[in-house]
Amino acid sequence: MADLYRNADQVKFYASTRPTYPPELFHFVASKAPSRQLAWDAGTGSGQAAVSLSSLFDSVVATDSSPEQISQAPTHLSNIRFVVTPPSLSLADLHRLVAPPGSVDLITVATALHWFDIPAFFEQARSVLRRPGGVLAAWCYDSIVLCDGGRVEEIYRRLMEATRPYVVEDIRAIAEGGYAGVEFPFEAVEGVEEGTAPVRRFAVEREMGVEGLISFLKSGMGYQRARAAGVELVTEEVLDEMKKACEEDGEEVKKVKFPICLRIGRMGSS
Repeated sequence: MADLYRNADQVKFYASTRPTYPPELFHFVASKAPSRQLAWDAGTGSGQAAVSLSSLFDSVVATDSSPEQISQAPTHLSNIRFVVTPPSLSLADLHRLVAPPGSVDLITVATALHWFDIPAFFEQARSVLRRPGGVLAAWCYDSIVLCDGGRVEEIYRRLMEATRPYVVEDIRAIAEGGYAGVEFPFEAVEGVEEGTAPVRRFAVEREMGVEGLISFLKSGMGYQRARAAGVELVTEEVLDEMKKACEEDGEEVKKVKFPICLRIGRMGSS
């Protein structure tokens, strides 16, 4: 992901277009932690999740491999420590740069787990989580829903489908279904749906016009990789078509629902 957002304008655009996560998500994951001393937000980007965690934990360490993303993180919160880490991190370096063994109450990964070397990351997580009870929580967006979207939603779905060939298949497979296919080496926590891959579902709603919808699409991997390949998926014709459809609906903005799927588990005593 760091390779897709290398300049300051791209990073600012990404940070400004992604919806915030709902407070109830953070309160839920924090309620499962054994204490509120230390949280680690891995793949923090510009610090969106870390900011929310800072009001719930004494200290937060927020890491990312992209210095450009970290450069856009807020600097006014004294209990957040932002750290740029290399993509590959030894356990010794993890304990030196991030946290000592067995000291972290909660690890969060907000819409980023699919970018990681997951087995290696889980090994790192298990080395720093508190035993017993330290919690790992990873979540991602599911497909957005335009409430009463009508023709506008049809056009948007068509655009999203056009981005699919430019999304790395392995990454898409991991993220789809809320990480349901990921082998999760942590014990279950209370309050999640039962199934082959227990999840907890949340959602955030926003009102968005055509420009907001297009900006969100443009912030995604599929559009960014298509553009890097010299392909412009959002043409003037498509924009005009969507604006006309919005006018025909008689609504300048649409209510948009962003479903969020959470995988969460905790460390046992062994």
